[in-house]
Amino acid sequence: MGISFTAAILVEQNQPLVIDNITFDNTLDVGQVLIKLDYSGICGSQLGEISGVKGPDSYLPHLMGHEGSGQVIEVGSGVKTVRPGDNVVMHWKRGTGIEGATPKYNWNGKLINAGYVTTFNSMAVVSENRVTKISSETDTRAAALLGCAITTGLGVITNDAKLKIGENIVVIGAGGVGLNIIQGAKLAGANKILAIDIWDNRLELAKKLGATCVINSRFSENLDDEILSEMTNSPIEVVVDNTGNTEMIRRAFNLISKEGRVILVGVPKKGDETSFYTLPMHFGKRLIGSEGGSTIPEVDIPKYINLIDSNKLAFEDLISSVHKLDDINKVISQMRDGSETGRPLIKFENEII
Repeated sequence: MGISFTAAILVEQNQPLVIDNITFDNTLDVGQVLIKLDYSGICGSQLGEISGVKGPDSYLPHLMGHEGSGQVIEVGSGVKTVRPGDNVVMHWKRGTGIEGATPKYNWNGKLINAGYVTTFNSMAVVSENRVTKISSETDTRAAALLGCAITTGLGVITNDAKLKIGENIVVIGAGGVGLNIIQGAKLAGANKILAIDIWDNRLELAKKLGATCVINSRFSENLDDEILSEMTNSPIEVVVDNTGNTEMIRRAFNLISKEGRVILVGVPKKGDETSFYTLPMHFGKRLIGSEGGSTIPEVDIPKYINLIDSNKLAFEDLISSVHKLDDINKVISQMRDGSETGRPLIKFENEII
């Protein structure tokens, strides 16, 4: 095939990504789709990937990114759900279609690994089951957020927490996913929605999107008491942790009501452990791990687009900034220091070479 494009490459953990041109010199395999990207989101998962939250990375060097939007340029044999010219959401959750082989890219004579979908690159070869067709009228900025931030957030509420009308919820971590959990809780008819974060700018946005009360945990002297006070000692049916902080997970389990649920979205650093008395689990308390909000892309993405089109779901407020790929390391630093309020996007303007 012989195409060349720009990508951000993770060469070494805890180091800046390398921006360079790479090539794809093969023909598309069964189930593979070639996409020209419009936008990519940057998720906290990628920050954890760079810093080695899950341990040493055995696939270096490799491409990154798991939520994006773009247009189909070419399809491999067997692909039936999309065709050239289609606009698509790119997502890490498996959807319908073939799971094709992962692509092999070339970088100055080196093999560059990639997963079934990557989005920190202006072009991508992805598996059919990691793309979902959307209308040409759908805003491609919103489409990028539908790859993870929106779908995970709303899925956590409807599929994992199964939040009921009138229940109370605490959301720990008000980043891109957390803000959509808050939106989802409001849509589901939650009573009190408490957002906890360490950055005031994110908490302000959380209030705009539906949080009824907020706490900056960085300045809290007794967080448990402050949570109970903000919830006016009402039962806390659901706590969602987006941070992976094991102390917060322990605290969440102790704070929920007798039949409450703790939903784990964030991933603790490898080796970090927590402990709590398990007897309450025999009588209704639940600890539930979430995998992308148990989203079914081809079912849920059209529903969420309808919510956006009917102005029931915000996406403009979620986009904190838009950058070129060359600025991605600066953006990642801004996410780490809290200056990015919501979800930053990378915008691609490219020509096929």
